[in-house]
Amino acid sequence: MTEFAVRLFDMSKSRRPALRDVGIFSYALLKTLLLMALLLLQLAASAQTRVSKKPVIKKNEATAFTRYLQPAVFSLSKVMMHDVVNPPAAARYYAYCMLGAYEIVSQNDARLSNLGGLLKQYKQPVITTKTTNYDHRIAAVYCILETGRLMLPSGYRLQEEEEQFIAEQQKLKVPAAVIDSSIAVAKYLAARIVDYSKTDRYGRLSAQLRYTPVKGEGYWYPTPPAYMEAVEPNWKTVRPFVMDSCNQFPPLPPVAFSKDSNSHFYKLAKEVYDASVKATPEQLNIASFWDCNPFVVATSGHMSIGFKKISPGGHWMNIAAIAAQKAQLDFTATITVQTLVGITIMDAFISCWDEKYRSNRIRPETYINRYINIKWQPLLQTPPFPEYTSGHSVVSTASAEVLTYLFGDKFSYIDNSEELFEIPARSFTSFRQAAAEAAISRLYGGIHYRDAIENGQQQGRDVGAFIVSRLKEVGIKPVKCVDRFNNSL
Repeated sequence: MTEFAVRLFDMSKSRRPALRDVGIFSYALLKTLLLMALLLLQLAASAQTRVSKKPVIKKNEATAFTRYLQPAVFSLSKVMMHDVVNPPAAARYYAYCMLGAYEIVSQNDARLSNLGGLLKQYKQPVITTKTTNYDHRIAAVYCILETGRLMLPSGYRLQEEEEQFIAEQQKLKVPAAVIDSSIAVAKYLAARIVDYSKTDRYGRLSAQLRYTPVKGEGYWYPTPPAYMEAVEPNWKTVRPFVMDSCNQFPPLPPVAFSKDSNSHFYKLAKEVYDASVKATPEQLNIASFWDCNPFVVATSGHMSIGFKKISPGGHWMNIAAIAAQKAQLDFTATITVQTLVGITIMDAFISCWDEKYRSNRIRPETYINRYINIKWQPLLQTPPFPEYTSGHSVVSTASAEVLTYLFGDKFSYIDNSEELFEIPARSFTSFRQAAAEAAISRLYGGIHYRDAIENGQQQGRDVGAFIVSRLKEVGIKPVKCVDRFNNSL
């Protein structure tokens, strides 16, 4: 009952003795008019709420709605596993798919930073639909799926995810008009993000000359069992999101190739060989946990079987989701965190791939088979691209730097990202600890030399530190320090 109606009702009670003096008919008429006024006021208030008043989102509802985000991002991962999307390309898809969702929540909350000042050649698409007519949370989740549907090779598989998500909103009695407007906003943003993605030169990669391995003893050559072609040899030509250029953060030069058993390079290879021969159960677990090879081929006689997994970027996107859940971040903060991680892994891959095809260094498997033990095999299958620097070392370290800025250095969590592949969860006391473990896992797995790991970590720190500096410049603060995130760690 409105304040005006309450006052009118109270006035009628206080006036009843006087009303009886003018007769029953007059009193009954006034009572009828009063009831009609109350009804009209209630109808008007209801209509005003539906048309011009933004739906009220309770604090617990805002937090609960985040339950849709991790499954939405993992839906992207599932399609990428189906398509066997390589690690650099996967990072690109994660970044763009999260970008539209960030735009939706940021234009719902003016306190969030405009990414136009952060991203290269980016012009913020403006949502013209009134915020009172759609639910930004529904639009953001749908936009993640819709962007993936438009961009991924088998994106059509996400249509079922979209339909299931909308069906659940219908079961929750969300008005049809709100759902329709939310979908329209999501599709508009997804289309604008796809337009932006088409300017990053990715579409030109297929027109590049086919890659031919460099001739020479110290250079990379396709490895068994599948001897697959080099992955994304021209990835450095794709536009970064935040970095100034692909070679902005070059690592130290790799140790020079040598066959001499007294050389530094031979000792690097011997360390990899010895580590595999004397690996402890814990080292084997670490190597398996951080494998993240999207496509592993197992052979038996003339039969070959392919096994699909998430990429390093997919693993860190899930870590971001795990951290957001533990911190009980609200919907807006969770999307912000995952968007920034997506952007980070994209730039980290560009930086790393620039060096990989510049140094073009031989893999441990090839070197050890030629000069140490012809029958030796690494624990992990060697990925199909040059060795230096270690991609997981660069990407993990860069991601850890950004997440450390957002959540703090002493953020402990349990990472269950690999349980889908029957690999037990692992506990970490910080993102940097996790990144260091991911880096050294490459030596345990037999696919990287130590200098590629350690110099890759420094390269990742440089990329991460630069992105953090840019986040500060555009006003993106740590989540624990920002009131709008409704969270204090």
